[in-house]
Amino acid sequence: MKFFSFIFLGLMISGCKTTTVEQQSDTIFYVGTYTKKESKGIYKYSISKNGKLKNLGLVAALTNPTFLAKSKDKKVLFAVGETSSEKVGLIRSYQIHTDSLQLLSKQETGGSGPCFVAVNDKNYVLTANYGGGSVGLLKANSKGELAPILNIQQHEGNGTTDRQKAPHAHSTWFHPTKNEVISVDLGTNELWFSTIDETKNELVLTNQKALKMADGAGPRHLTFHPNNKWIYVLNELNNTVSLVKEKENRYYIENSITTLPTDFTAYSKAADIHISKDGKFLYASNRGHESIAIFKVNPKNGSLKNVGYESVLGKHPRNFSLSPDNNFLLVANQDSDNIVSFKRNPKTGELTLVDEIFAPTPVCVLF
Repeated sequence: MKFFSFIFLGLMISGCKTTTVEQQSDTIFYVGTYTKKESKGIYKYSISKNGKLKNLGLVAALTNPTFLAKSKDKKVLFAVGETSSEKVGLIRSYQIHTDSLQLLSKQETGGSGPCFVAVNDKNYVLTANYGGGSVGLLKANSKGELAPILNIQQHEGNGTTDRQKAPHAHSTWFHPTKNEVISVDLGTNELWFSTIDETKNELVLTNQKALKMADGAGPRHLTFHPNNKWIYVLNELNNTVSLVKEKENRYYIENSITTLPTDFTAYSKAADIHISKDGKFLYASNRGHESIAIFKVNPKNGSLKNVGYESVLGKHPRNFSLSPDNNFLLVANQDSDNIVSFKRNPKTGELTLVDEIFAPTPVCVLF
């Protein structure tokens, strides 16, 4: 009898160890939301090595944390609060703990309706203020605490559509290899180029200053090819991706390609864009067509070829993200309150449904 008891106990211990290993193999991600309905703020989820999703609960309560970013050491999370009713928006920083987010600081972003945040390895923080049409420059200390705003770059100008009657900064990016900030303004229909003067702690426009996109394009987000020579700009209003290159220190548009099928004529607006780590495939989300457009990248010149579309099994796919290992693509469907995980084929770029889970008005997926 004692012999069998020992076997039973050993199996129980072995089972516990297996469960622990499985839990440790899960990858954590955070979800930013609109808090107009059921959502209360930022939520924590996990994805297993097989692509299965799990809701780990609310980790920070705040209004409309629609975009998130992490410090380079992955210890601090930054979240903007997208409130267009207020003249100046807010950004918060949180210490990341195993089971919670601890508020470290809260500062103004320099304009209304902040909808994007980015952080570099020197802890400079950028915010894109959609309502205010400006970009805010802040800095966090080694603990992740934000100091008051350092500088505001106010955009001026307009485009040709009803959505472009005033500046609307939609995202802002640190160039991966040089001291340059590229800000994407849907309202002025331009990319704005700046450097950071670290002595004065301010954004300074480069000699080129800006790059005009095609009339009515409405640039929203961008992604850098891993070779850091090609930039792909997602244009929300005319549903295209533009390949931007640089020659003699000036950027130019080489070509553009639609994110929609040629026979699709209903309303749709592009939302987000990402490229695989190997630079072979690029993805873009369509709100209206309710799909992820899949493109193959020409390794010689960066041009794109559409290789298909995948239904997002929801409505209004906003932000999406590739898992750190690039094995999965996760889509936040804002209007259908769900997150969907797809297995990604690294050879063909194709996506295969794995799992979906409830998420209240999800907007941003951050690994």
